[in-house]
Amino acid sequence: MTQVAEKNRDRISRRQVDKFAERRAQLADAALVTLAELGYARTSLREIAQNSEFSHGVLHYYFRDKADLIMACVRQYNAYCVTRYDQIVATSQSADELKRDFAAGLAKTLREDTAMHRLWYDLRTQSLFEQSFQADVAEIDKSLERMIWRIVSQFAELAGSPPAVSAEVAYAIFDGLFQQGLLKHLSGDTGAASELQAHAELLMGKLVVG
Repeated sequence: MTQVAEKNRDRISRRQVDKFAERRAQLADAALVTLAELGYARTSLREIAQNSEFSHGVLHYYFRDKADLIMACVRQYNAYCVTRYDQIVATSQSADELKRDFAAGLAKTLREDTAMHRLWYDLRTQSLFEQSFQADVAEIDKSLERMIWRIVSQFAELAGSPPAVSAEVAYAIFDGLFQQGLLKHLSGDTGAASELQAHAELLMGKLVVG
C-alpha cells in the first residue's frame, strides 16, 4: 500500500512539474514579441505584462526575474532553430543540396526572424556585463556551434572530403557572417539576405579539404 501511495505521489509530482514547465513555455512565447521589439535594456516584466494577456503577478510566479524570463524565451527560440537546421541535415541527398538549403535557410531566418536574432546578439553582448547571463548564453552558444558543426560535417561527408576547419572556427565564420548580414538588414540594406545566402554557399565549399 505504501509503495502504491509513493508511486501515486511521484506521478502527481511529475505532472505538476510538467504543467509548470508547460506554463512557463506558454508565457515565454507570449513575451517573445515584446522582448524582440524592445530589446533587453528597455524591457521589464511589467512592460511584458502590459503587452500580453498575463498579469505582472503571474509572470513573477513563473519566473524569478526578467533575466530568467528572457533566457527561457531565447532557449525556446534556439531549440526551434536547431530543429530547423537538423531537418536540412536529415533530408539533404547531396553536398550541393545541403549547401543550397542551408544558405537559403540563413537568408530566410534573417528576413523573417530579424527581431529574435537582434535579441540574441543583444543578450550575448549583455552577458559580458551581466554575470547572471553568462552560463546560459555560453550553453546556447555551444548548442549553436554544435548545430553548425553538424551541417559542416554532413556537407564534408556528402562531398567526400574531410572538414578543413574545427567546429569552433566553422561556427565563428558563420556567426560572424550572419551578424554582419543582420546589421546590414537592420540598416535597411534590401540585398543583405541575398548577399548572406551567396556568401554562405561560397564559404561552405571552402570549409572542406579539396
